[in-house]
Amino acid sequence: MKLRNAAGAAVAALALVLSLPGTSVAAEGRFHYKYVDTSGREHQVTLHDPRSGVCIDLYGVGSDDVPPGYGPHNETDSRVTVYRGADCTGAEWRLKPHGKPTRDDLEVRSVLFDVAD
Repeated sequence: MKLRNAAGAAVAALALVLSLPGTSVAAEGRFHYKYVDTSGREHQVTLHDPRSGVCIDLYGVGSDDVPPGYGPHNETDSRVTVYRGADCTGAEWRLKPHGKPTRDDLEVRSVLFDVAD
């Protein structure tokens, strides 16, 4: 009887674990960049806990039809590759986790955060 109860409890625990949602992969922290809109106003955008392992076209600058963003600052716990072109194309630069702000002449349209090991 005890063996049957233990087996039942094990099956119930396994079912509970399998029903829990998986954790999403994200860099923890913030990533900032600036851009100038069509009326000439400068904006700063912050990505909070951005997704890792996928190319992110940045808001306001993620198209080659508008001026690129600039001055990226990586305050996440992950390395990030910033790209001059949309869809993670063109010239690229690597930024360290929790790094210092870059110069405003570093242009960016898309980013790709490393997936943690």
